[in-house]
Amino acid sequence: MSQRPASSAPATPRSANPGQPHSLPLWQLLSRCAEAVAAVRQGQSLTDVLAALPPAERPGTQALSFAVLRRLGTALALRQALVPKAPAPWVDGLLLSALALACGDGYARHTLVDQAVDACKRRARPASGLVNAVLRRFLREEADLLAALEDDDVAHFNHPTWWIRRLQRDWPEHWQAMLMANQSQPPMTLRANVRHGSSAAYRARLVEAGLLAPDGAPALAPEGFDPIVLPRGVPVQQLPGFADGDASVQDAAAQLAAPLLVHAGGRTLPAGARVLDACAAPGGKTAHLLELADCDGTARDSDPQRLVRVNETLQRLGLGPNEHARTVAADASQPATWWDGQAFDAILLDAPCSASGIVRRHPDVRWLRRESDLTALARTQDALLDALWPLLKPGGHLLYCTCSIFRIEGQERIDAFLQRTPGARALPSPGHLRPVVEYLDPIAAPASRGMGDGFFYALLSKPS
Repeated sequence: MSQRPASSAPATPRSANPGQPHSLPLWQLLSRCAEAVAAVRQGQSLTDVLAALPPAERPGTQALSFAVLRRLGTALALRQALVPKAPAPWVDGLLLSALALACGDGYARHTLVDQAVDACKRRARPASGLVNAVLRRFLREEADLLAALEDDDVAHFNHPTWWIRRLQRDWPEHWQAMLMANQSQPPMTLRANVRHGSSAAYRARLVEAGLLAPDGAPALAPEGFDPIVLPRGVPVQQLPGFADGDASVQDAAAQLAAPLLVHAGGRTLPAGARVLDACAAPGGKTAHLLELADCDGTARDSDPQRLVRVNETLQRLGLGPNEHARTVAADASQPATWWDGQAFDAILLDAPCSASGIVRRHPDVRWLRRESDLTALARTQDALLDALWPLLKPGGHLLYCTCSIFRIEGQERIDAFLQRTPGARALPSPGHLRPVVEYLDPIAAPASRGMGDGFFYALLSKPS
């Protein structure tokens, strides 16, 4: 059995309160939440599920779904104990949703049960008796049922077994803190568009709008890196000047990419430098690069639809797309199909990965991924590194990053690349950033303000 914190209850965050800020009846949101949970368990992205809903139902469904997916390990164990043979997918999704929410705060639990039964009567009436009996038994026997899960790691940490074991191997001193961090609500973090004004000036506008308390000078950080963490999330429409491109929403850890590349090796990219963002969508890092440097930028992504969002981001920020900020739909691992033969001064490779570092923002990821995915992703990451390295000028820099906490997608990829690539040299860079406030490295320390996402950064130099 793995070592745990001294707690007898499954590790679910009592502060992760879904609340009831929406006007739709709870039975309706529970019905939609059950659809979402069932879809995720069948391999569908929650983002896609939410996008298909009527706009009025998305916020409430997302709030409930996030809360449920953060407690899904507990709910699965409880449902297995109460109903060993799983019912039909939607009914199972409803049971799992109600059990997960009943383990947290935010609802009168008898009301929650009544509303879940009401939802079932409207959607799958023959199963309503089962739903009523199971949920009321849980309310009667909650203490005993939860006590029986004490030795169940999945119920305790609300992550799949393989995920827990891999973190234990990769981070033997930090794995518990990392799992618990994934259960927390992520902060809303902003990046000021320095082409429109300084970060200090935008902070002052936020203070004036009542969205940020006055604070001291920013912590020591790389040039061009000054994330603004809000005490609470707000709709972007409430952010001063957002529609005019004065700021963007971007996690602190992700905000390290552009300054690391623009100021790589202690030298700032010169005006007109050719810069490639090889896997650009949704465009936050591309935009940050163009905010910090007067470069000739190319944003490339394999999905034309995702590039639409990149173009929208650049337009909102006043950065293009134009002759200095091109977007190209093509496979980065096949340069012969899109490269013009002119080498790049700098390349950003934000490689496809497991997204294991952004589970706070996408709680479905942990339930969608399989351990075998990591091997396939590692092959893709290797192929991209090998394909893009020849496109880099002598003396240029390539920044490799992933939003992953697994070493197989981070340092192990760079170690393997350096072994097979003569002359490639690794420069000082943050390496693995864990989604916990434990950083001692001055480069990484600012990302821990507000607890940034899990990330990996490696800066590579090509010999002149």
